[in-house]
Amino acid sequence: MASRESLSDKFPIVYDEKSGLPLWKDLRELKLRYSLPISTLKKFFDGLTKGTLYGTRCRKCGEKSFPPKPRCPICGSQDVDWVEVDKEGTLLSYTVVNVKPESYQHYPDYIVGIAEAGNGFRILAWVKCDDPAKLKRGMRVTIEIGRREEENTLSYYIVPKT
Repeated sequence: MASRESLSDKFPIVYDEKSGLPLWKDLRELKLRYSLPISTLKKFFDGLTKGTLYGTRCRKCGEKSFPPKPRCPICGSQDVDWVEVDKEGTLLSYTVVNVKPESYQHYPDYIVGIAEAGNGFRILAWVKCDDPAKLKRGMRVTIEIGRREEENTLSYYIVPKT
């Protein structure tokens, strides 16, 4: 078997810090841009512009989806109701992201959390909090809609209640 040095000198190979296994490091930069049809989810985006969050609930099996889905992810039914999502809830989990994907390198470290709204919808979103030590599982939170300045788009955030 070739030594680390001989492989790294001849190929774009790096070694995984944890396992020590060789990894091929592609020299090409991959940038993706894509368009997704949203006509079946227009109500969600219209709601955001008016300060309202919507999810969907399957009429057949009761599954709740946020963000909304035009088809139930459990039973496949397209028979879904649009439901306004409560903006008050409980923080279920959170994590600080400091190893970011390439397209998020321009952001400082950020917090992502999961909150359960009062009517049972679970929301994955960025958490607006300056210090993760202030966060506790089970704490009361609100869901706020606001502008993400870096992209100049509307988004929703989990905000701890003080």
